[in-house]
Amino acid sequence: MKIKWGVIGCGGIADRRTLPGMMLANNAELVAVMDANKEAAERCKEKYQAKYAFDSIEELLALDEIQAVYIASPVFCHKEQAFAAAKAKKDILIEKPVGLTAAEAEEIAAFCEAQGVKLGVGFMMRFHAYHQEIKKLVQSGQIGEVVSARAQFTCWYPKIENSWRQDKTLSGGGAMMDMGVHCIDLIRYITGLEVVETAGMCGNQIFEYSVEDAGSVMMRLENGAIAYVDSNFNIPDDAAKCKLEFYGTKGSIFAQGTLAQAEGGTVEVLCADDSVGYDANQNRKEIQPLDIQVEFGNMYTKEIEQFGEAVLGNRDIPITAVDAIASQKVVESAYAGNQSKTYQVL
Repeated sequence: MKIKWGVIGCGGIADRRTLPGMMLANNAELVAVMDANKEAAERCKEKYQAKYAFDSIEELLALDEIQAVYIASPVFCHKEQAFAAAKAKKDILIEKPVGLTAAEAEEIAAFCEAQGVKLGVGFMMRFHAYHQEIKKLVQSGQIGEVVSARAQFTCWYPKIENSWRQDKTLSGGGAMMDMGVHCIDLIRYITGLEVVETAGMCGNQIFEYSVEDAGSVMMRLENGAIAYVDSNFNIPDDAAKCKLEFYGTKGSIFAQGTLAQAEGGTVEVLCADDSVGYDANQNRKEIQPLDIQVEFGNMYTKEIEQFGEAVLGNRDIPITAVDAIASQKVVESAYAGNQSKTYQVL
């Protein structure tokens, strides 16, 4: 059975990634697209062979055949559009962050629950084949107890006229909220550990807009491990490796190039003998990395298919609003810590 979809917001990530991914999904059928710019909606309709194109959300939601909507509009539109979709009894897949603030996101989640509709969130990087494999390795104890994790996700994002992502009142935050939150989510997802304390620093180093162009957060996980996330809007794309690393009492995992909008990159897993004694000379032997084999696919296709299965009642929602909000709260705690120059307890 195919879920019949409506898409709200035809630009950006929807046109670039999610709609092409939806076209490959076995259980999805695109029925209608909507954008405040009618020309953009019409272009999207033709490009992806949808039945309808609208510039009004009310017209899209009035279609009885639509079962689920994908909200890919700017963040400042999320609350109004999610409320409208929930009232229309459409299940919702919404892009991150769910709301301008974690408090607003909780309002959206509570309203959807009250209306009896499913609400999933688009943290597509969880579906990367390597990230799935890394999670299995960590959860199985392959690298022992996690003691540290690091991630960096960056892009080059110079000042652009009328860019909503560069306006805090429209986006909720900058590099940390847009990119760092993916790293925070992956660290939580892969380790299965929640963040209990943070220290954050962020600001504008290069570009003058109202959101930060660089930010870092240090996180204490519930088992005592320390994790670090860096995110920047001021590093050229070709100069960034976007690394994801996990260290444990039995080994380490180094991923490079996996933090991206398409599956790829490399992963190196090193496992050591944790039974050896202390070596005062700190001699380090060459370790043969484990052979990690995965089959790459399309993260957005997997996202659409798995949420579709949840709509059909065949599985749980893959990424819930509760889970997404937990990562958003970490970003907000980093902002608060930067302002107050203090540690933040979650």
